[in-house]
Amino acid sequence: MEILTVDELATLLKMSKRQVYEMTSTRTRTGAMKKNPVPVVRINGNLRFRKVDVETWLAKLTQEAA
Repeated sequence: MEILTVDELATLLKMSKRQVYEMTSTRTRTGAMKKNPVPVVRINGNLRFRKVDVETWLAKLTQEAA
């Protein structure tokens, strides 16, 4: 199981770290993010992302957009 950091997820998604943080914050979720928030795991206050969960999440967003 591969675990990604915020930096690694930002690189994978070609986004800024700030955008990744915003997608994980319940206060700022709107639109697709409110219905389908990015899957995140908090470990000792640090955000981590299971790569398989992120890939599933991306596939779901892609299907809904089509």
